[in-house]
Amino acid sequence: MNWCLLIPLIVGVICAILGYLLGRLSSRNNTAEIEAWQKKYDKLEADLTDCRSKLAAKPSPSVSSKTENTTLNLIPFDAALAKATYGKKIKQDDLKIVEGIGPKIELLFHAKGITTWKGLSECSVEKCEEVLKSGGKAYEIHKPGTWPRQAQLAYEGKWVELHAWQDELKGGK
Repeated sequence: MNWCLLIPLIVGVICAILGYLLGRLSSRNNTAEIEAWQKKYDKLEADLTDCRSKLAAKPSPSVSSKTENTTLNLIPFDAALAKATYGKKIKQDDLKIVEGIGPKIELLFHAKGITTWKGLSECSVEKCEEVLKSGGKAYEIHKPGTWPRQAQLAYEGKWVELHAWQDELKGGK
């Protein structure tokens, strides 16, 4: 008999059996993990369905009331025009679109309840300075003189005018 062929054949059969047994053993652990993920997925699907039904029951966003004040938001947000003007996606009521406002300053305004362009547009420059002072000395160097007007242009959807003006501004001044 030719041992050169028989030994690799026996080793191959043993490896195949061991591989099969290890695969079966590990698949039992995966089944429990798959079931856990399936339960999470089903819960997320139910939550999504619930959110969609609540959203369908609400009035359209162009007539929804804001929490900052009792006035109605009658100007719809045109994301396509904002994107076309700025060359990037703009989120509604993102205060960082205002020249001179970054993520940290935006957080200061949010902490004071000013979370929308309309809310910022209704602020006086003095109120903006108070918000900056609440953040400490590092924020007092900022000049918010144009911020309410910039926010008003964003709220009104005057993206071309806002962008052209911001090209002239340096650090919000």
